[in-house]
Amino acid sequence: MSYEYLKFDVEGAIGIITLNRPEKRNALSLELLEELRVLLTTIGQNKEIRAVIIKGEGKVFSAGHDISQLVDREMTHYKEIFDTCVHVMEKIQGLPQPVIAQVHGVATAAGCQLVAACDLAVAEKGTLFGTPGIKIGLFCTTPGVPLVRAIGRKRALEMLLTGRMISAREAEEYGLINKAVPADQLTAQTWALAEKIAEASPFTISMGKEAFYTQINLTDSQAYDYAKHVIVNNLLAEDAREGLTAFLEKRKPIWKGK
Repeated sequence: MSYEYLKFDVEGAIGIITLNRPEKRNALSLELLEELRVLLTTIGQNKEIRAVIIKGEGKVFSAGHDISQLVDREMTHYKEIFDTCVHVMEKIQGLPQPVIAQVHGVATAAGCQLVAACDLAVAEKGTLFGTPGIKIGLFCTTPGVPLVRAIGRKRALEMLLTGRMISAREAEEYGLINKAVPADQLTAQTWALAEKIAEASPFTISMGKEAFYTQINLTDSQAYDYAKHVIVNNLLAEDAREGLTAFLEKRKPIWKGK
């Protein structure tokens, strides 16, 4: 399938999604979000792809929703935009492959939401992050969902209530991103993370990602009960047996993906 607002490439076991509206600061229009939803579904069905990178074309990662689509429209139109946006964010979490945001320039509002929704994130040191909707009369309620889960209540509310932009250094300190790196190292550092993940058993990565997000919403006791069940099933899987045997035999494992 060809895409108008995205670029998609596969290099080895890594899928690379590029938001491709540089003239609009990679604004997340309804059309772009719909393409992203379809593409993520396709990626999730591709067992050859073991990690995914999302980045932006041009000077910024993403400035958020396309404001021109949020003015003088009917409620049904607004609902379609945010239904699609939420579906995309949930799709990222539900994807069997880990998704890494490669961030530069600016990530604001829904762009910041996209970073927070990704499993991991690496950003250029000069990047700015924010949820500035409050400055134009909009509370960034949907960006707030993954944001508070990434950085906690106090810091998330400060960003949401003031619209203050935070630096990549602060984003790293808060836990919104994994690391802030020099501009000339952004691609290499993101790729190093993706390639490290791609070395592992895709079955174990997929199972582990699902288990991680499931247990977060449970009580400690429930989480432990669930985690025990998952790890026992993990031990019975072919890739776990291969990994343990390879460790004892001091060789590299050969993953079967099951």
